Amino acid sequence: DMHQTKKGNEWHFGMKAHIGVDAKSGLTHTLVTTAANEHDLNQLKNLLHGEEEFASGDAGYQGASMREELQDTNVEWLIAERPGKVRALKKHPRKNKTAINIEYLKASIRAKVEHPFRIIKCQFGFIKARYKGLMKNDSQLAMLFTLANLFKVDQMLRRQPRSI
Repeated sequence: DMHQTKKGNEWHFGMKAHIGVDAKSGLTHTLVTTAANEHDLNQLKNLLHGEEEFASGDAGYQGASMREELQDTNVEWLIAERPGKVRALKKHPRKNKTAINIEYLKASIRAKVEHPFRIIKCQFGFIKARYKGLMKNDSQLAMLFTLANLFKVDQMLRRQPRSI
C-alpha cells in the first residue's frame, strides 16, 4: 500500500509513478507504480523493454550501471548529476563549461519523459491521487497514460500534411 516518505524537510504521503518512454515517439511503453518510500532504482529493471540503446534518468537513478540485475543490459546510461554537484559546477562556469553543457544536454533528453506527466496533469486534471490504495491508483494512472499516448499520437497525426 501507499506509504509516507521525507523529501527535503517535508513529509509526503502517497505513491510514485515510474514510466518508460520511447525516445523517438515520446510514447509511454511502461508504467510501474510503487509506494512513495521505495527507491527509484528498485524499479529500473521493470522500466526497460530490452531494445534500448540508451536510458536517461534523473539523479535518483544514479548507480544504475552498477546494479547487479542490470549488468546484462547493453544500455548507455545518461543519468543526471545531483543538483548540488551541478550547482558546484556553475560556480566556475568557464572552467566547467563542458560538464555544464553535458548536464544541459542530459536534461533536454530527459525532458521527453516528463511530457506524458504534463499531459495527464494539464490536459486531464490529474493533480493528486484520488484513491487510498495503490491498485486503484495504478489502474487510474494506466488509463491516463494510455490516454496521454492517444493524445500524443493525435498531435503527431495532425502535424503531418494531409494527402487528398
